[in-house]
Amino acid sequence: MFKVSDIITTPPAAFSTELQRQVYAAFAQRGIPFGRVDTDPGLTMEDCQHIDAKIGVRIVKTIFVCNRQQTEFYLYVTTDDKPFVTRDFCGALGIPRVSFASAEKLWELTGVEVGATTILSAILPQAAGVHLVMDRAVAESEWFACTDGTATCFVKLRTRDLLDKYLKDKELTLID
Repeated sequence: MFKVSDIITTPPAAFSTELQRQVYAAFAQRGIPFGRVDTDPGLTMEDCQHIDAKIGVRIVKTIFVCNRQQTEFYLYVTTDDKPFVTRDFCGALGIPRVSFASAEKLWELTGVEVGATTILSAILPQAAGVHLVMDRAVAESEWFACTDGTATCFVKLRTRDLLDKYLKDKELTLID
């Protein structure tokens, strides 16, 4: 049975990563209320369904891609049920084809391991050059749920708080 805790409204007692520490510090500093659940590693769609049921909203899918030269990187947030079609993504942004970035670049630029990719990484200094892209449907939803930078903790917050408070100084491109 996949373990999902009850909803918790305080930060973890101990942080697994530097990003996780910074995420909760930013929530506190910016007055962003949240709910979170501790879980077994949530790596599959089935795992996420268990988490969705507990927190009452569907977890977004976040994809980390780059150009062929590995000089431009993109964190793309979309709905969990939308297939990633590179042609559509690149066409919407007017960029050449992209492919999935390496696990090493994911860690280097966003402070997360595969399975924990999150737009919350945008607060890290090393993520400053990463392009943030979000589906308009996600941006227009009331609630937003994603990892907190680990594969064992998922947070839920108001999408407006994410966009207007957490990402307030970041450039975000919305696509359909």
